[in-house]
Amino acid sequence: MAKLIYHIAITLDNFIADLNGVADNSIFLHEGDHVTDFISDIQKYDAVLMGGKTYEYGFQFGLKPGEPSPYKLKHYIFSNTMQFESNDEVKLIKNNAISFIQDLKMKEDGKLWLCGGGKLAGSLIQHKLIDQLVLKVNPVMIGTGIPLFGSVKPRVNLELVGMKRYSNGVLKPTYNINYF
Repeated sequence: MAKLIYHIAITLDNFIADLNGVADNSIFLHEGDHVTDFISDIQKYDAVLMGGKTYEYGFQFGLKPGEPSPYKLKHYIFSNTMQFESNDEVKLIKNNAISFIQDLKMKEDGKLWLCGGGKLAGSLIQHKLIDQLVLKVNPVMIGTGIPLFGSVKPRVNLELVGMKRYSNGVLKPTYNINYF
């Protein structure tokens, strides 16, 4: 059975982007040892899962619909509105994200990376499908933005299984999720 890990950058006040979906270097630190660790961590995943808005964020950097991000992983994109043909590298899932991910977790082994967005993460934690949180907590507060779990306010127990502190102030706690 595959393990679903929500591995994402957040602000100290738990936002993954501003209200416009911006998650660039105006909010998050894009230089430092935490970036090297992040690139190393990504190589340990077997596939990446993301909501449509997270996937579309890459379009401003030249990514086209149906193309994978630079990460050499199988991509699963969850969107009811996007239109592109699935291929060997990028699969578009338009309906039943929960049942698709339940099935994917059962059929696959290894580690699945949930890289965003908050709305998808919220529905997945409601259905007890996220196994672990890896947070890159940036030393900034923005007051308002896209919350870590969208509009969902999960109630879970977290078991701290790792913590790394970087010289630039970024913290990287890793938590196993224990559902009630």
